[in-house]
Amino acid sequence: MGLLKRFFNQTRKPEGILGALMLQGMNSGHGELADWGFTHLPPLRPDQIVDLGCGAGRNAGEMLKKYPYAHVTAIDYSPLSVEKAASYNKKSIDAGRCTVQQGDVSDLRLEAEGFELATAFETVYFWPGLERCFEQVAHVLKPGGLFLICNESDGLDATGTKFEKIIDGMKVYKAEEIEAALHKAGFTEVNTDHHGRKPWICVLARKAS
Repeated sequence: MGLLKRFFNQTRKPEGILGALMLQGMNSGHGELADWGFTHLPPLRPDQIVDLGCGAGRNAGEMLKKYPYAHVTAIDYSPLSVEKAASYNKKSIDAGRCTVQQGDVSDLRLEAEGFELATAFETVYFWPGLERCFEQVAHVLKPGGLFLICNESDGLDATGTKFEKIIDGMKVYKAEEIEAALHKAGFTEVNTDHHGRKPWICVLARKAS
């Protein structure tokens, strides 16, 4: 495997020097997408938020600022991501407002119906089966809780499909595939917005009350 391909494969589970470089780029490179995604959230006052596939922790930090009374739990499969996210959000962790831990979205060890909001930025590409993982998200959300998904690729753009061939285990889903899996997992009011100029999609789903 060439160096460039090894680097891009760090997006799935960052580790080592290349993983650290990838995580450093994620915080800045995905910021615009995440901020666009946040605009789709209705007025909320959540007590508990979970960020799934938190990467280097930037988006968890933004939610801590957006919702100053909330506690944010940030989860990632990669130990290196957990380390970087914990460092990024150290002040909030010390203040008791943030927890960063390693976890598997296909087997979430979190409190049932413990969260009002769950987020997933640039991560569902690597989840081991959408419906199974979405069922796990539904399990930890309170009735009526919201699940926000943001992807840079809508599954139709050339760049997204190119990276699907380069990165092992990556699956770029079309909006209708995500929507169908959410409905099967028990979510209702599933709405998708497509960015006007980019192949970005934002999916907002509500768990049945």
